[in-house]
Amino acid sequence: MIGDSVKLYSFWRSSACYRVRIALNLKRVAFETIAVNLPGNEQHGAAFKDVNPQEIIPVVMHGGRVLRQSLSIMEYLDETWPENPLLPSVARDRQRSRAIAQAIACEIHPLNNLRVMKYLEANFSATQDQRDTWMRHWINEGFNALEEILANNPSTGAFCEGDRPTIADCCLVPQVYNAKRFGVDMAPFPNIERINADCLALEAFDKARPELQPDAPK
Repeated sequence: MIGDSVKLYSFWRSSACYRVRIALNLKRVAFETIAVNLPGNEQHGAAFKDVNPQEIIPVVMHGGRVLRQSLSIMEYLDETWPENPLLPSVARDRQRSRAIAQAIACEIHPLNNLRVMKYLEANFSATQDQRDTWMRHWINEGFNALEEILANNPSTGAFCEGDRPTIADCCLVPQVYNAKRFGVDMAPFPNIERINADCLALEAFDKARPELQPDAPK
């Protein structure tokens, strides 16, 4: 099973796909990228709907298995390729890593993804400025809490949990990318900024940057 091919259905700027790319790189799992053009609504086409009835990415194909949802994909990778673990060995540390990851992936990200932005535009005639304001508001709400969590816990190390990257960092870096893309002032979040910089200094994170992906605009 480990030797089966791995394919990632991805869009270069999707933060959920960015998480999975980082995890694949940390696990040193070779993968093929299959681009799905989100602005072009390719995810809603019949061909992709056969892959994922939810019409969202990422999706990972591992041999004949179809893997959906970024957090569960990362845990699958960790269980299938146990070297370079994405979760700590101690239960309370694993819980904290998962909690931080979920705070980002389940609380911040869903309110500022492309589907929500399209809905606000189509159904409420929200302008680009209004949508950007919405985006910054919810990122700031989430980052205010996350900064406090990171600042006030001795488990915070070079990374969100200790001194090796976990699924928490896989989620943090793409969300910081989104924050900077939409002009969030990062000055109030020194711990988030420091951890983001420490992560991006690692090859696994650097190779996963959106602008380096095969479907990114040249």
